[in-house]
Amino acid sequence: MSSAVATPGQAPSPSAPHAHPALIVLTIGAIGVVFGDIGTSPLYAFREALGQSGKDGIDASEILGVLSLALWSLILVVTVKYVVFLMRADNQGEGGVLALTALARRALGKRSMVAIVLGAAGASLFYGDAIITPALSVLSAVEGLRTLPGVGQGISEQSILLLTIVILVGLFLIQARGTARVSALFGPVCLVWFVVIGGIGLWHIADEPSILRVFSPHYGVMFLVTHGVTGLFVLGAVFLTVTGAEALTADMGHFGRAPIRLGWFFLVFPALCLNYLGQGAFALATLEAAQASGGKFANQDWFFLMAPERFRPWLVGLSLAATVIASQAVITGAYSLTQQAIQLGLLPRLRIRQTSARHAGQIYLPAINWLLLAGVLVLVVQFRSSTAMAAAYGIAVTGTMVVTTCLAYIVARHRWNWRRPVAIAVIAPFFLLDLIFFGANILRVIEGGWVPLVVAAAIGLLIYTWVRGRGIVRAFEERQSVPLSDLAAALAKRPPERVEGTAVFLTANPHSAPGALLHNLKHNKVLHERNLVVSIRTTDRPVAADEDRVKLERVDDNFVIVMLTYGFMETPDVPADLGFQAAAAKKVLNPAKTSYFIGRNTLKPSAKEGMPLWQDHLFMFLQRNASDPTDFLKIPPGKVLELGEQVMV
Repeated sequence: MSSAVATPGQAPSPSAPHAHPALIVLTIGAIGVVFGDIGTSPLYAFREALGQSGKDGIDASEILGVLSLALWSLILVVTVKYVVFLMRADNQGEGGVLALTALARRALGKRSMVAIVLGAAGASLFYGDAIITPALSVLSAVEGLRTLPGVGQGISEQSILLLTIVILVGLFLIQARGTARVSALFGPVCLVWFVVIGGIGLWHIADEPSILRVFSPHYGVMFLVTHGVTGLFVLGAVFLTVTGAEALTADMGHFGRAPIRLGWFFLVFPALCLNYLGQGAFALATLEAAQASGGKFANQDWFFLMAPERFRPWLVGLSLAATVIASQAVITGAYSLTQQAIQLGLLPRLRIRQTSARHAGQIYLPAINWLLLAGVLVLVVQFRSSTAMAAAYGIAVTGTMVVTTCLAYIVARHRWNWRRPVAIAVIAPFFLLDLIFFGANILRVIEGGWVPLVVAAAIGLLIYTWVRGRGIVRAFEERQSVPLSDLAAALAKRPPERVEGTAVFLTANPHSAPGALLHNLKHNKVLHERNLVVSIRTTDRPVAADEDRVKLERVDDNFVIVMLTYGFMETPDVPADLGFQAAAAKKVLNPAKTSYFIGRNTLKPSAKEGMPLWQDHLFMFLQRNASDPTDFLKIPPGKVLELGEQVMV
């Protein structure tokens, strides 16, 4: 990548040297990562929407109506709402539901609980999307084998499922090794994908140029008016065309606003429109041929069938590559979202591994990886076809979009200081559109829409339990705390035994004496030569500024308070930021003579106080399985002492 790009979230300036080559490189990268999910929607979206309308047969008006709804969904939801409006709401270049939550929290101040609840809901719904996207996209691509001439009819459902499972297991297995090498191919492969699907669509539009009339919203509106409840089911399926729109804002920090917008307007949006128009034109031509011959018209796999037979095997192979890339983007997004949730205190610490020495954003979370794989395999085995699984897809995405719109209103009203009438006038149409799609997808709960709701509810329960449990523990620690200044004054009058070296006490409240310090004085009756009371803060910005990283406050000759500040997308490195590497040469802070003290309380369930008993056990399970703080904070494990007491939760 060109050195003209200063930071991951900063789009290059057009006037900067070599800006245009850098912008092209970033745009190709964005095409591979940002648009993978929405770019593979043509595999199933039009087919599923048309299938919902054709319970009693399909006529030309229904083909035109479904196609018009699909195109206007792309225009209104993706282009107007996300590309034009929501991409303005960035947090130092970062986007996505949790970055928007951080902006809303900062804007609301003491009333930030509303933003936290919305952010937790949006994050919970995302995990439902994260298990459905790989399952649905890869399965729909493998099903394309059935359209191959001569061999398609002999491929059984079991063979389709087995091949899908093999591909998905392989995809999740390689995550531990990182994707730095293969990710360089994502952009070029997806570039070819969009050119190919746009070209195939254009070829069929030439056979039926009248299909362009569906750009008139009249066809979509009349379809909804004349089809009643069926129209709502179709609208729920039409929403499949815009799944993946959240990635446009979520990946802003990696590529910048300009490359994503360029990729959308100059390649992705035209290619998607051409392909959907081509599928519609092909369906119309097939319908006319069936009527002319007196045969029966049936909904088919339009995406693959409109490709020439000799070209179809290559299209199936290309679609498999594109769906694997789309799945990779969602998996990586789940890792990133989890890291943000941990830093914001919504989830317990999990083991995070860097998979690239050059790119800090390339991480791997083993626990999330295997949980996602388990969920994906359960979906594939349970639903067995992309048509059955499609009903489960829309609810998670529409729910996240409703949350995003609510957060956008808070940011516009309280962060950008828009007057209430202006904010309502701008946001209300988006909110109404989201609610219509959400309502249409809710109708499909019984068909499979319950899956992402159950996943979201489970994640939401974990978040609520963790946040509430941590609050109870924090309140207990505050009740037991002693002001650090009072302790320092008492020790100055009656000095304890002193030992050589430096003690680092990690605590949430640096102005209160850490519990580990009090226990060390009580039981060991010693005090180190130098004592650093270290508190780690996570800001509502993605990356903390260098000048804000370390703040020192001297209490007396014995104690120094150190505030380490990190952004919600950063991984803490306590020894490095305390300056041990630089200070070792001066023998001021010697790593070999430093001990880290961490408070580790023993949790005890109580039916009479705190949370309900079942929630106590859930919180204790989360606490036990949380990553060791020494690993999370990059502290040498041989230098740690853990001290604490029992806490009733």
